[in-house]
Parts: sequence; C-alpha cells; structure tokens
Amino acid sequence: MERLWAPWRMGYIQRAIKSGGREACIFCQKYRESDDRRNLILVRGRRAFVVMNAFPYNSGHLMVAPVRHVGDLTALRRDELYELSELTRLCVELLNKAYNPSGYNIGMNLGRAAGAGIEDHLHVHVVPRWVGDTNFMPVIGGTKVLPELLDASYERIYSVLPEEVKRNLRTPERRADSGTR
Repeated sequence: MERLWAPWRMGYIQRAIKSGGREACIFCQKYRESDDRRNLILVRGRRAFVVMNAFPYNSGHLMVAPVRHVGDLTALRRDELYELSELTRLCVELLNKAYNPSGYNIGMNLGRAAGAGIEDHLHVHVVPRWVGDTNFMPVIGGTKVLPELLDASYERIYSVLPEEVKRNLRTPERRADSGTR
C-alpha cells in the first residue's frame, strides 16, 4: 500500500476531537486571531477578507469570506456583497502577478448538496488553473499533487500585495507594539 504523508491534517483532526466534532467556524476563528501569517490571511477588508485554502486544489487557491458569519448568499448586505466581489477581483490581480495562471475557477458551494465543506459561512473559491494541471494522480491514485508548499505560496502572494494591504494585516509583534490591533 502506498502512503501519502499529510502531517498538516493532524491539527484539523485534533481540533475536531477537542470540540467533540462541533468545530468552531474556521473563518470566524481565523479572523479573530492576531497572527494573519499563521492563519494564512492575506487581505483584511472592513466587511470581507482573503485567506489561503489550507487544503488547496491548486497552489495559490484563495478564499474570500465575509467577516460576518453568514451562510446564505441572500442574507448578505449590499456592502458585504460589494466587498466580497472587490476582493475576489483583487485575488485575480494578485494571482496574475504571483503565478500568471492560464485561467481560473471562481465560485461558491452553497449548501451540503452543492459540496460546501463549511456550510454556515459562505466563501468564494478562487482557484488558479494552468493548461495540463490535471493528470492521472487524482483520477487513478485519488491524490492531488501540489508543486508548492503553503508557506511558499503565502510568501509568493504576499510579495505582490500593495503596501496599504500589508499594513492592515495582524502580526503578534504589531499587536504588542501598537495596542490597536
């Protein structure tokens, strides 16, 4: 039997065990914390934010989520919907600079039947695609091969962020120094 090592999954498993299977919303949890680098948050808006997918379909897979915990698209306020859209557009700009992909899959899975892994907090997936980025591994082996580690993907995208966006990110040092974040 072949083995695929995925040690990053242990954190997910341990959180699920601690919560008795009732895990807190990962988007709300990440947004509240003070270390955006550790939480893979790249952009903080007033009503929405951008976070890397910790279990990506492709390198550079980003998600845009509203700050408010909401799972129903029709429940979004206009200002939330606008910022969700603007940040989705920004994701494409950033990924164009960082990766120069051939195309994108952009969309939402609303509801369990549609494949939503996190039903109660809607989010937009922005997945960069390249011609030939799929091969036999997912079909035959049931395994997706990613050519880049999450840390490297974060650094690549972070390097093309505008300075005003970087200033809004939370770090433990900035929180301790300023007392405002």
